[in-house]
Amino acid sequence: MDVKKKAPRRRYITGFDGLRTIGVLGVILYHLRPELFKGGYLGVPIFMVVSGYLITDGLVMEITRTGRFNFKNFWLKRIRRLYPALLVVLFGTAAYITLFARGLLHNLHAIIATNLVYLYNWWQIANGQSYFARFADGESPFTHLWTLSIEGQFYLVFPLLVLLLFGIFRLSKGKMAGITLGLAGASAIWMGVLYKITAGGAHFDPSRLYYGTDTRVFAILLGAALAFIWPSAHLARHITDAARRMLDVVGLLALVGMLAMVVLVQDQDPFLYEGGMFIFSVLVTILVAVVAHPAAHLNRWLSNPVFSWVGSRSYGLYLYQFPVMIFFEQKFTHVADHPWAYPIAEVLIIVLLTELSFRFVEQPAAHWMFKRQLSGGQPAQLRSERVPLAQRMTTWWGHLKPSQIVVTVVLTVTFAVGMTGVVQAPHAKVQQTSLQKHLAQSAKAKAAEKKRYAAYKSSLSAQKAKDKSSGSGSSSSSSQKVGKNDFAQYGLTDDEFAYAANVGLTGVGDSVMADGKPLLEQIFPQSFIDAAVSRQAADGIGIVKKYAQDGTLANNVLVGLGTNGPVTSDQIDDLMHTVGKKRQVFWINTHVPTRQWQNQVNATLADSAKKYSNLTIIDWNGYSNGHADWFYDDNVHPNPDGNPRYAAFIAKTIVDKLRDQK
Repeated sequence: MDVKKKAPRRRYITGFDGLRTIGVLGVILYHLRPELFKGGYLGVPIFMVVSGYLITDGLVMEITRTGRFNFKNFWLKRIRRLYPALLVVLFGTAAYITLFARGLLHNLHAIIATNLVYLYNWWQIANGQSYFARFADGESPFTHLWTLSIEGQFYLVFPLLVLLLFGIFRLSKGKMAGITLGLAGASAIWMGVLYKITAGGAHFDPSRLYYGTDTRVFAILLGAALAFIWPSAHLARHITDAARRMLDVVGLLALVGMLAMVVLVQDQDPFLYEGGMFIFSVLVTILVAVVAHPAAHLNRWLSNPVFSWVGSRSYGLYLYQFPVMIFFEQKFTHVADHPWAYPIAEVLIIVLLTELSFRFVEQPAAHWMFKRQLSGGQPAQLRSERVPLAQRMTTWWGHLKPSQIVVTVVLTVTFAVGMTGVVQAPHAKVQQTSLQKHLAQSAKAKAAEKKRYAAYKSSLSAQKAKDKSSGSGSSSSSSQKVGKNDFAQYGLTDDEFAYAANVGLTGVGDSVMADGKPLLEQIFPQSFIDAAVSRQAADGIGIVKKYAQDGTLANNVLVGLGTNGPVTSDQIDDLMHTVGKKRQVFWINTHVPTRQWQNQVNATLADSAKKYSNLTIIDWNGYSNGHADWFYDDNVHPNPDGNPRYAAFIAKTIVDKLRDQK
């Protein structure tokens, strides 16, 4: 390879700050208001593509200019850029947990360690951590850091691959682009294959696909491939007007396509894992190519003081968002009552912490300010003489400004308290809440549930045959023996209890229904309840479809979905189409005041009930409102006092509706 001694200097592409702004705002808005910004999580591939392009562009430029690559300088730059803020977030969050949220101490040592070595995403996978779980064991303030691990792994492996193939074996840039695109395609295909293999189960959670380096690295690799064929330093500043217009049109179309996916594609949509994520990353790559071109207008359109400010601080904004949201909403639980005030307050806190971090941590570290201060302003003397450590520290402290002293003290205390939590974590006894213990006991009953399902299936088949022979459309039977009514004190009369005993019912729900499942099955002995922790609407509707296809869907369907995320009218339409007009659907609305989507879910259900005559909304939220004593501390799951009220209220609503039809 010929070494170019006068290679073009790398230029700063201001439009990338605009792309970073779009990415970080999308992610933050998604976490704050997922019912409104349901595709905001797609901001992550934007970061990945931009990162892949910039890292590879600089890598190729250095190898082309010098014939080698300085890994030491590369990693020092990455450490100076990424580690200071990451350390503050990790140990700052650990300090808060140690002092105010000790229930999260479990596994804290492993979380900190794996984040420091950029293996956290694989730890999440190995330990069954769900990106979509809301109430199983409490949300982790570290969940969002998975993406940093993928990028860290890329920084370690990809430069070695480029140096080997491009620098030593001297493959052309075209071949390097082809290899990189091939790896990206393999990653995307593997995501689709794994989804096909694992999707469809009653407890399916796509977090493995969401976290995995193997299933997500295609976004970074697409950006890397672009750098080989679209090097920033070799793009012409002067092109024809027609070429400029074509660049602008292509870039705008890519941007519109990206925004459309942000609006339309939910985080557990099958399309996302069967090619949608890859398509979005391709659109981002096209947009990156246009923004990088100095002759296109998009770079200028995405360059302004606001985007510059947000883009330069996007890393900090991303880091601080989740800890702030989690801890804020632990203290201020009635989030649904303040759908805008609370998110605005959270954003202000995130921005404040980010700015403090940027000014007093990230910028000083980037310019090696602390290195100069440690020398006491006399670097030559300290390099030539063996100055005792105590004298070094005294000299260093004497040269600190008041603001720097405050920052140093705060960071020292933060790291000390955080490290205390990390040390305690392996020995901390995990204290499960009563709710978690109950759900864990339910999980142990999987074998018994299979037997119950087999009996339910057999009973349902026999009942349908009987109904067919008698010409009845009901799945009820008068042969069911009625036990003692333990729910009379909760408003369910003996007559209603006896009627419920002969109602065939299929239930599909989330953890709230799972908590009430034993009592519901006591009231409805001819029922089968399929409820699981962290289940979202899309997954639950898929299960209803499966039962419909298997012929095990009763004439009465009970749905309890909406605790863990928004429910759309399209999803309700999908479920009602699956169930058909002859079955009755009873959908329990949500009591989840700690989440912004409560009101959206309940309003959507109410509107849909006007559209479908066979859809009845069970107003659990209205019935339980004002009765905090019916719930566990999360104010979402009914406690032993609220559970029988939950079951009795559902039963009473179902019985009254079925009786009115006769």
